[in-house]
Amino acid sequence: MAINRIRISKDKAELVQSLVDFNGGIGPFQTYADVIAFAATLGAKYNKRIPLNIISKEPAPISLEIFISRGYDTVIKLLAITETNDPNILSVYDTEAENKRVQIFEEYANGGLEKLQEELKGIVDYSEHLLLLLNLERFPNNTLDEDFDLSRFL
Repeated sequence: MAINRIRISKDKAELVQSLVDFNGGIGPFQTYADVIAFAATLGAKYNKRIPLNIISKEPAPISLEIFISRGYDTVIKLLAITETNDPNILSVYDTEAENKRVQIFEEYANGGLEKLQEELKGIVDYSEHLLLLLNLERFPNNTLDEDFDLSRFL
C-alpha cells in the first residue's frame, strides 16, 4: 500500500513557501505541513472546499506521515467525518477511505489558501496580520464602541 501525499495547488505554491520560516524566510510557520493544516481548518471555517487543478512541484507533495507525526491526523479525520457523516471514512484498513480523507483535507486546504491569498494581498508582514486575524476570531466583540477620531491630535 502506497503512502498518501498531501498535494498543493500550483497557484498557491508561492504563498505556501512565503508562509514558512525556511531558507531565510520570515514566515509564521515552521513547516509546509503547518501551513497546510492551518489552511485546511481555515477552509473548513469558511466552508471553502476547492478541488486542486495543477499540482505544485515545489513544494513537493508532503507525506501523510509528516502530518501524522505532527498530530494533524486528527484534523484530517475530523474534516472527513464532518464532511461525509460516514464513520466508515475513519477506517485505517480501507485505502479508498484514506484517499477520500486526503482529498477532503487537500480541498479544504486549497480553499483556506485561497482565503489567505485574499487576506494577505499587499501585506508585508504576514505574521503580524495573521495574528490580528486570529485575535479578531478569538475576541470578535472586542471592538471600540466609538469611532477613533484623529482630529483631537491636530
